[in-house]
Amino acid sequence: MSEERFGEFVLVRRHADGHVAELALDRPKAMNAVSTAMARSVGAACAALGEDRDVRVVVLTSTHERAFCVGADLKERNSFSDADLLRQRPVARGAYTAVLELPVPTVAAVHGFALGGGFELALSCDVIVADRTAVVGLPEVSVGVIPGGGGTQLLPRRVGAARAAELVFTARRVAAEEARELGLVDQLVEEGQDREQALELASRMAANSPVGLRAAKRALRLGHGLDLRAGLEVEDAAWRSVAFSGDRAEGVAAFNEKRAPRWPGE
Repeated sequence: MSEERFGEFVLVRRHADGHVAELALDRPKAMNAVSTAMARSVGAACAALGEDRDVRVVVLTSTHERAFCVGADLKERNSFSDADLLRQRPVARGAYTAVLELPVPTVAAVHGFALGGGFELALSCDVIVADRTAVVGLPEVSVGVIPGGGGTQLLPRRVGAARAAELVFTARRVAAEEARELGLVDQLVEEGQDREQALELASRMAANSPVGLRAAKRALRLGHGLDLRAGLEVEDAAWRSVAFSGDRAEGVAAFNEKRAPRWPGE
């Protein structure tokens, strides 16, 4: 396993021959509160991972024992002037967008608090694995703002408009069991098992064609929210992008020869 640090607060580890990348939030003294510096590091790490053709799946984790991420760094924000806050906005937004726009499948491993921007980082992933200590929520209206890392758009896409409205307007925190029942998280695992289970899930994903994974994610993301006819056109375009690839030829050959595929990744 290799490690690479992006700034002071983000650590990237490589697993499964480099095909699974773990992006670890590593600001334990602040429970991974997203400062300006941390936001820049998340963006930089995602940019590097998105360009790395060896990476097939990214897992978003935390090094803090009791929190995934508690959201924006409000202590830093308290020192901002209005002009400072306005200048920081593109940096903060860029971190959430960078996770959301990763071209490979993404899995969030959540334990403890995942609140505000912390939950939005998880929502930006394709699948959320949470352990029984997880507490999630979007409490922004309780401090005079709104979810600004994608929460007002990503949450209703998961749970529907009315349920998302109730959760945003009440600013309430949701414990793990209810979060799973409501669809706020996808898999609920035993305490302390979120990272291990997320990495195992990522490894299963990464065994598949890298070309296929990227195209499937593109079709899922671009087609979401479109009417069926338009969505099927998105799917067809993604299919055409892989139908004549080396991965497709290798996948068919491996199936017929009853062996594991050796993906060329092109």
